[in-house]
Amino acid sequence: MRSQWECLLQNVGEWQGSFTRFSPQGELLEDTPTVVSLEGIDNNQTMRQIIRRTLPDQTVNEKVLQYSTLGKQILFFENGAFSQGSIQLAPYSEFGAEHGLIAGDRRLRLVQLFDKTGNLNRITLIREKLPNATTPERPVLKVEDLVGEWHGEAVTRYPDGRAVDTYPTKLRVEKTSDSQLVQHLSIIQQGSQHTISSTGKISGSVLSFETGSQWNQVLLLPDGASAASPQHVRIGQAFFLELGWLMQSDRRQRIIRRYNEKGEWYSLTLVTETKVS
Repeated sequence: MRSQWECLLQNVGEWQGSFTRFSPQGELLEDTPTVVSLEGIDNNQTMRQIIRRTLPDQTVNEKVLQYSTLGKQILFFENGAFSQGSIQLAPYSEFGAEHGLIAGDRRLRLVQLFDKTGNLNRITLIREKLPNATTPERPVLKVEDLVGEWHGEAVTRYPDGRAVDTYPTKLRVEKTSDSQLVQHLSIIQQGSQHTISSTGKISGSVLSFETGSQWNQVLLLPDGASAASPQHVRIGQAFFLELGWLMQSDRRQRIIRRYNEKGEWYSLTLVTETKVS
């Protein structure tokens, strides 16, 4: 098994792309061309990260970071997928996370930020490719792309360092009308199966799911991406933040960062799933 540092090194390269900002309702607000370069130096003992953004007036803003250790707020998986962000939801402070998925010569990242009152405030989708990439960008995700039965494997890591969990998953998504979606998620852990069913409203590129007193929303985004989160986070209610990526018509990855009812980050899960029907 790779160390966390070795998992980080799966991200080495010059990633060319853009930071695309959306409103919480999925409206495109701005698109900024970017190049993010990750280079292992000192025999890969140190990571040098250079972020170049081309601003609307064509000036280039450059930021250089260098680090040789990883903080408690970030976890990686074997293939380089990761999530970093707030360890604890706190009153009157901003809260959020960044997630990253990798598939060959392309990378997809998502930043979800909440304001000081706990409302979803800012969503940034970052689509990136290596200089000689041949894999085309995916179209905007549609509800029809998700409909069907998906079989997958989930790998869960914990920030407290306990053993990794690996278990099978099944997800069935049905479109019951033009405005309604039903999904059934089954998880098989320690010999027992748990199924969670939820019904969602379809409104353009936004899917809304009511879970108890909490509304979760899924935004359907360019490059086969989806961003899932509550519209509002608060202490006293467990919640999750998720980036999904339809990399091929029958293959999808999802990375899920979960928080408990105390607002503490307690797990990170990577699901790799294949559509079987």
